[in-house]
Amino acid sequence: MSHPSPPENSFQTYLDTPTLPTLSLPAKSCDAHVHVFGPRAQFPFSSTRKITPADAPKEKLFALHKQMGIERCIIVQSVVHGNDNTVVEDAIDAGGGHYLGVALVDINVSNEELKRLAASGFRALRFNFMKHLAGGYDVNDVLQLTPRLAELGMHLQVHFESELVHTVGSALLKSAVPVVIDHMGRVDATLGENHADFQALMRLLDNANVHVKVSGIDRIESASRAGSGYPMAVHLAARLVADFPQQCVWGLDWPHPNHTHIPDDGELVNALSKIAPSAEALHQLLVTNPQALYRFET
Repeated sequence: MSHPSPPENSFQTYLDTPTLPTLSLPAKSCDAHVHVFGPRAQFPFSSTRKITPADAPKEKLFALHKQMGIERCIIVQSVVHGNDNTVVEDAIDAGGGHYLGVALVDINVSNEELKRLAASGFRALRFNFMKHLAGGYDVNDVLQLTPRLAELGMHLQVHFESELVHTVGSALLKSAVPVVIDHMGRVDATLGENHADFQALMRLLDNANVHVKVSGIDRIESASRAGSGYPMAVHLAARLVADFPQQCVWGLDWPHPNHTHIPDDGELVNALSKIAPSAEALHQLLVTNPQALYRFET
């Protein structure tokens, strides 16, 4: 069956020259959530994608990390490339052991493919429960996959809309492997920390098997624009880091697809001074926790 081509984006989703951060990051700091797109001539986009972003190849990512003072990274396969994880594998191979990956697969993925992905530097599988993304899955089907992930030392990464924290989120407590929740569960930061969705997210984190990415401050504060500092989202991220210091990791979410504006990556790095305000907290968030979760070779 042929698929109609989605509309072409006329602009890229990231800044070529982001602000230089004033915050100095600790050695071996990890950006635990980015994507790579293309180049399309080498890594074609999926025919079922809903957006067509500009190329954001590994070379631009590596240069950004050098500029930001980031030495380690987790590249998350995007629905832009579908279940063909070749683009991430290529970046892992070029990353000299400093870059690892999270794969997208079909729910019926074979044991052989899982073993191959694990051996290639993929530490987790990601499943989307988002209305705007194709390929949504039933959480019970995903849970049935987790014993196979446990055998390979892989974990589960999930991306869901905030209201699903009460249903999908609670079901994930049955996972046989650690669960990492993307972008603070996509809660609406403007509703504050007492909102039911954020409170439910924190109750999930009462289980030590659950982790959260305090990424996406620029996504969950919908009333803000670039340059604001995203104070309400920063407050929620800081609360998670303070209350669950061993269960949080952080990422830029470069190159910022499906967004309302183009964030400044330097601004996102500087926000860490408020999200993890002590040297100890910053090291835990950027170095200790990613090492424990993703197992970079030292």
